[in-house]
Amino acid sequence: MSGTNRFDPYDGHDGHDGHDAHDGHDAHGAEQNDWIGGVSGVGGVGGVGDDNEVDGPGKHGHGEHDRSDGHGAHDGHEDDGKRRLDDQRGARPEDPDRGTGRDPGRDGGPADPPPPDAAAGRSAGEPARIPKPRSSVEDTGLPLPEPAPAPLVLEHRVLKALLGAWALAACSPEEATAVEDHLGGCGACADEALRLRDAVGLLHPPESLDLDPTLRTRVLAGCLDRRPPRIPVPEWAAPYDAESARLDALLQDIGDAEWHAPVRLRWFEGDRPASRRTTVAGVIAHLLTVDGLVALALGLDDPLDAPAKSPGPADRTEAFWQASRFPPTRSVRGPWREQAHNLVRTVAFAGGGSGRLPVSYGGFELPLRDAMLDRAFECWVHAGDIAEAVDYPYEPPSPRNLHAMIDLGARMLPTALAARRQAGLAVPGQTRHLVPAGAPGRSLRLEIEGLGGGEWLIPLDSPGALASPDREVAHVALDGVEFCQLAAGHVSPEEAAAGQLGDRDAIRDVLFAAASLSRM
Repeated sequence: MSGTNRFDPYDGHDGHDGHDAHDGHDAHGAEQNDWIGGVSGVGGVGGVGDDNEVDGPGKHGHGEHDRSDGHGAHDGHEDDGKRRLDDQRGARPEDPDRGTGRDPGRDGGPADPPPPDAAAGRSAGEPARIPKPRSSVEDTGLPLPEPAPAPLVLEHRVLKALLGAWALAACSPEEATAVEDHLGGCGACADEALRLRDAVGLLHPPESLDLDPTLRTRVLAGCLDRRPPRIPVPEWAAPYDAESARLDALLQDIGDAEWHAPVRLRWFEGDRPASRRTTVAGVIAHLLTVDGLVALALGLDDPLDAPAKSPGPADRTEAFWQASRFPPTRSVRGPWREQAHNLVRTVAFAGGGSGRLPVSYGGFELPLRDAMLDRAFECWVHAGDIAEAVDYPYEPPSPRNLHAMIDLGARMLPTALAARRQAGLAVPGQTRHLVPAGAPGRSLRLEIEGLGGGEWLIPLDSPGALASPDREVAHVALDGVEFCQLAAGHVSPEEAAAGQLGDRDAIRDVLFAAASLSRM
């Protein structure tokens, strides 16, 4: 066969030995391969040429073997079969050994290794399985990395002198590495380093990651000292502005699921504790509706759309909760915060004279200046309830704002004492009737310790009586935060850790009157 793709019947009969006849059989098989390759199209035109050249190397291969060993014909058959298998897989047309009739073994040199594609058992055009070598940094043109610096070698006395700086984390990276390497082999220095590290822990006690509650006040005060505002916020409205901002920061940190965390509101009714179960979102809804009483006094919109049984805080809150088809969610935060901004902005534009404007709480009234302090106090107390429910730390107000809240509670105690006396809950005084306004009467000295503390003389016989040190019958000492917790109904009068001196009945009446200031 030479240069044709057609079967030649005489090609297998040019010799008289059995090997030539066998070659004819191989040639016939090769011609069949030619037909297979032409139909499948694996080799294309180049594949046809490869098949035509199969007989050349195969015939020469028969001439190499000794005919007396009986293996020549068998070896040639294996060689032709392998070539036919290669042709079916698709031989590479550019192979130089194809189509030349040259046997690499016959030329005397070592036989060339098979093509990589054939050795790997994959067809032509398939991507190589072995990745190409990576390019080095020198080939990229980028600057070479700096070599690692040599370790710092220091004497023992120098390393020992660096132990104090190492404990304070004041060494350079090289010195710290040298010291740490030295500590692994020197027991005396390791013990000394351990003692110094423990001493450093005593110099730096752990501090809370939460911001100081006085930080906002100090920053604002510093800013206002440099440039006073054109429209200042009244001093009596500053506590509400600060506490609502702190509560809003707490609400910003909690997740969606924590808005449904259970919260129990606590207060005192008469001499007994009371409570109401709600959620974090329900607490904000409660603050929204009660702050609405101040908004109504200032002529702003009422956040409560549903009618309430009475204008009191408890009935307004229940009406808001019942009017909602679904329990409150975090969406209530936006209206509450917007209303808080409007309250502060309105009183700032109204000026300090608006502090005498009455605000109705249903059963009683408070001037606007005291109502804003009351809202600041309740904002802080309920923020503590929320922080406890979500396991979040929450600090008391700044001493200045805390003192204003304590002062409001102390000024409200005489009225609370009179209400308890009228309800038959308080011990009657030495006189059968209330002392006339302006007349001296019995008094109790209330001493508040800690930040925001001070001393107040509380008239016991009448709200309008004149408190006089000469008529002092008792002395009570309380911590400032504990007094606020008592006034919020979170601590019972019996559990209040108070330093007591004097008339026990008067002290009991004052402590229960402080607890009666609480409400839902």
